[in-house]
Amino acid sequence: IDDLAEVDYTLNSLPAVFQPFIDLDLKGIVYPAGKYTGLPYVAAPFTIPNQSNSMLYLAFSEYFFQTFSFAYYTAGAFNITIAEETCSYFNISTEIFGSIIPEVAKYSVTPYPVVLKLMATEIPIISLEQDSFTVEIQGSMEVFAVLPDSTTQLLFTINTAANTSIALNIFDQKLMGSLCLNRLQFSLAHSNVGFFEISLLENVLSYILQTEVIPSANAKLSKGFPLP
Repeated sequence: IDDLAEVDYTLNSLPAVFQPFIDLDLKGIVYPAGKYTGLPYVAAPFTIPNQSNSMLYLAFSEYFFQTFSFAYYTAGAFNITIAEETCSYFNISTEIFGSIIPEVAKYSVTPYPVVLKLMATEIPIISLEQDSFTVEIQGSMEVFAVLPDSTTQLLFTINTAANTSIALNIFDQKLMGSLCLNRLQFSLAHSNVGFFEISLLENVLSYILQTEVIPSANAKLSKGFPLP
């Protein structure tokens, strides 16, 4: 698929040939690149409803997408760093955070650039729905000030819970998706600047995720996923 993951479409059994159709039972397992063991899921058998309006019907189980989630989580694909030089819409700094959170302004009088480190703390949970699936992502966000000597100083850590949905479509023999952020929840996990109400930050953090993380994810999803 890419540098992080590989997909196995090996046949599980011989093709089953019937008068009106042929059944192909494929594995459909996504692995971290070069690692082919240790998946924490068990595939459940399923059948495709009898239909005859098209020449080809292709069905994916929830198991397939769970292995996709596991492979990319294991490879660190859900870990993202946002820095001043990579932020497209505004420069993130202690001055910006200090204007929202008085404790940051007291802690860092001199304005410093800020680095945000986002990471998934659990394997994202996938649930299939009609023409799409939802992804529940539990994670954390560490906010660092970048000092003049290029070292970093942790300001605070936030727990995050994101509910997203991915709409699916097939184009040019590839499975493609489009990610939409449905809901975000934040809670303060740790602070070196003192306690503050996390609600003060919700709008700016949501904006950063909507303008930086979601477009980046959609750019990757738009490249498509090879079909058998």
